[in-house]
Amino acid sequence: MTTFTPKNILITGAAGFIASHVANRLVRNYPDYKIVVLDKLDYCSNLKNLLPSNASPNFKFVKGDIGSADLVNYLLITENIDTIMHFAAQTHVDNSFGNSFEFTKNNIYGTHVLLEACKVTGQIRRFIHVSTDEVYGETDEDAVVGNHEASQLLPTNPYSATKAGAEMLVMAYGRSYGLPVITTRGNNVYGPNQFPEKLIPKFILLAMRGKTLPIHGRSRSCYNIGTKKERRVIDVAKDICKLFNMDPDKSIEFVENRPFNDQRYFLDDQKLKNLGWSERTTWEEGLKKTMEWYTSNPNWWGDVSGALIPHPRMLMMPGGVERHSDDKTTNSEFNGNSNPQKMLVPASKNSPSPQKPAFKFLIYGRTGWIGGLLGKLCEKQGIPYEYGKGRLQDRSSLVADILAVKPTHVFNAAGVTGRPNVDWCESHKTETIRTNVAGTLTLADVCREQGLLVINYATGCIFEYDAAHPEGSGIGFKEEDTPNFTGSFYSKTKAMVEELLKEYDNVCTLRVRMPISSDLNNPRNFITKISRYNKVVNIPNSMTILDELLPISIEMAKRNLRGIWNFTNPGVVSHNEILEMYREYINPQFKWANFTLEEQAKVIVAPRSNNEMDASKLKKEFPELLSIKESLIKYVFGPNRKTPVA
Repeated sequence: MTTFTPKNILITGAAGFIASHVANRLVRNYPDYKIVVLDKLDYCSNLKNLLPSNASPNFKFVKGDIGSADLVNYLLITENIDTIMHFAAQTHVDNSFGNSFEFTKNNIYGTHVLLEACKVTGQIRRFIHVSTDEVYGETDEDAVVGNHEASQLLPTNPYSATKAGAEMLVMAYGRSYGLPVITTRGNNVYGPNQFPEKLIPKFILLAMRGKTLPIHGRSRSCYNIGTKKERRVIDVAKDICKLFNMDPDKSIEFVENRPFNDQRYFLDDQKLKNLGWSERTTWEEGLKKTMEWYTSNPNWWGDVSGALIPHPRMLMMPGGVERHSDDKTTNSEFNGNSNPQKMLVPASKNSPSPQKPAFKFLIYGRTGWIGGLLGKLCEKQGIPYEYGKGRLQDRSSLVADILAVKPTHVFNAAGVTGRPNVDWCESHKTETIRTNVAGTLTLADVCREQGLLVINYATGCIFEYDAAHPEGSGIGFKEEDTPNFTGSFYSKTKAMVEELLKEYDNVCTLRVRMPISSDLNNPRNFITKISRYNKVVNIPNSMTILDELLPISIEMAKRNLRGIWNFTNPGVVSHNEILEMYREYINPQFKWANFTLEEQAKVIVAPRSNNEMDASKLKKEFPELLSIKESLIKYVFGPNRKTPVA
């Protein structure tokens, strides 16, 4: 490969950890180079990482996805790019176990788009592909010679498999089209600015919070810090405990392992040393500097509670979180949410200044029951929010809302349920379709383009008891079950849109059922409804206690959870059981009468859904979730009690 001096360099993934350090260094040390950086601003990216370069005349930032062939070709041509340094990738192994397709799309397809653009434009003099040592798989525990550049690739998880696949494409384009490619395979890295899903920043932030440091399995695994020096994960944890004066025996816990966890990575770095590279920062110095940076910048990433759990699942999509700083000339301010819990920091460090919130919600459904409650919850939690002004079916108005509000998450509590009940939908079918189907899909699609997660409040009234899920059996419908209730047009539209939303990976669908709140005067409250009926049926059903579950939906947004969730309290409760509680806690004189489904059918237009939902998925994510009867007492009847305590 001939000697070459670059002029115009494109760096992908430059708002991420490693690439931002490279970009800032090149901008600072090589003012004659023009540095164009491309980043879609996913959850682990932060524009603040690039603030040292922001005012430099040889620096340009472009928000975009490497998966967009039009954008990549446009940049190569208009910026006259001659060198590409390709860092952009999904990198966290835990995420790859939960959403491997996203890794294929980003790591393989995105790389392929870049390579094809290089082939088409014919102007690239260097293509540097940044890969990982994980493509080798794990190294034998007793190995004394590390993997070298010609070692066999044996990836063991979806992340490393996609990186190996990307390498194969890079190599193929080098051989088939003569593209001048270089592939680097780095060890585990650490330092300032790293997103805290990774080992060292996670351990440091947990130590700052006085929490235990979780280690997967019993951890024989080694954490290679460069050259041939190795440290086990438990050694890293102990070193961090030492820096924070914590007792390792009390501060380290072993947690459930990943589906597969490489136990050791060991590289032969002689080829790199032949180029003149050598280690200049010792492990002890590097760890201390890293710790000092995080204690000085504890809110750099905002609320990262979702990343600090043992097995995080973070949001992965274009523009997942766009983080800005009001002060463009410093790197000490960030729109992060100040964490109220105690921070353990060295006494010599000053306490950080208050930070701005990390979240801002855009809520649709202002005049609705759930939408109104969401606004009150945001106020209570100190989360900035605005209600959407646009109509769901009007795409341009939704885009205008997003551009004006700049939210981190969108909540859809809008929809047609009918007034006074779902019978209205039977005679207003086009209006129901317009909002429940077309509107919801339009919102999901606009948010997908803008890189935003949508928390979509749906319904569980798309199922009815059947032979496989008989009433009273305790066998509930699961998230993956196909809806079987088509009795009402309302339910038909909700089942239809739920199926279509499966194609959108930026949607978290919450199946609400027969919602109940502590506001017993609200006419939408299921308890209020049945307490005013002359007669009621008596069938056990799954239900949603909003006082308990709406705060959980906000936490689900913070954790960037997606997919379909049965959003009900575990278990079932019948109409009679609820009214018996009502009589016990509210009105001892209350009386009611029952009638059969056949009798009910004579006074309603459309049949009603009755079912039990399996809430085990939600319970696993939120172990504190109460059963339906416990939640009714704690959140609804207990606070509203009017009768003397027995």
